[in-house]
Amino acid sequence: MVSTSSGYAHIAKDPGVRAGKACIEGTRIAVVDIVVLRERGLTPSQMLDYYARPLTLAEVHSALAYYYDHRGEIEAYFEESERAVGELEAERAAYLRSRSGQ
Repeated sequence: MVSTSSGYAHIAKDPGVRAGKACIEGTRIAVVDIVVLRERGLTPSQMLDYYARPLTLAEVHSALAYYYDHRGEIEAYFEESERAVGELEAERAAYLRSRSGQ
């Protein structure tokens, strides 16, 4: 893994893994994935066995600390994702209208 230090224990960024998003070191589990679990109401302890590769409490807390310190970066990712999904849905609707002759 060609990870670069993120300044956080257990968190690395590798341009070849998840498009360079901050991930739990040695995994493809991104900080944004942990944030989504938190938003779904899971506690850090409940996140430990959520993935095929069990996490440590330190890894989960480090991911959450990264999020709290880089909230703008993570929120921008979520906003961009929502925008992209909206564009895809609009393109799909336009395509279906054109196929149905409307």
